Amino acid sequence: MNSPAPEPTADAAATYLAALNRRLTADGCTVRSSDWKGHPSLTAYRADRKARWFGTRVEMFVFAAAVPEIDVAILNEFTGWAMSYAKSARGGIPGARNVAQVLPALVSTRVRPEAAQWAAQDARLLGTTLISRPLTVEAAPGASLTSAYRGGTGYGGLFTRHTLDKLALYFP
Repeated sequence: MNSPAPEPTADAAATYLAALNRRLTADGCTVRSSDWKGHPSLTAYRADRKARWFGTRVEMFVFAAAVPEIDVAILNEFTGWAMSYAKSARGGIPGARNVAQVLPALVSTRVRPEAAQWAAQDARLLGTTLISRPLTVEAAPGASLTSAYRGGTGYGGLFTRHTLDKLALYFP
């Protein structure tokens, strides 16, 4: 008796993006499919405001793209692009904006160890109100390995728990 053939590894990243889309949508994010440099990608957005944040609004941007291989250069480029995109898409009056958290994730079946280390090393800041936590996701049929910085930040530390909760929900 033949067992079903496992999903081809090349499709694992696309399958992961589809599942990510479902998780983001289920959490109330506005999600749209897009293309980043010829790679399938998605962009998601949501905003939250809680009393314990003293009325501050947190804008959460999630960007994810499937690429053939993840190295530090492409992760750095994608992170820069995601932060610039989030900066231009933010609401509010410049100078009086709330905090924005950016989760730029590259998904692949091949992640170079130095790229995963770079992602886990620290959050990236743009100004004082735009904080990014780059991620690498090594997708395989039925499994994935996510690398990201899960520590605190000097700026936006009040929102760390919220951001890490969303990171864990979206990228289990």
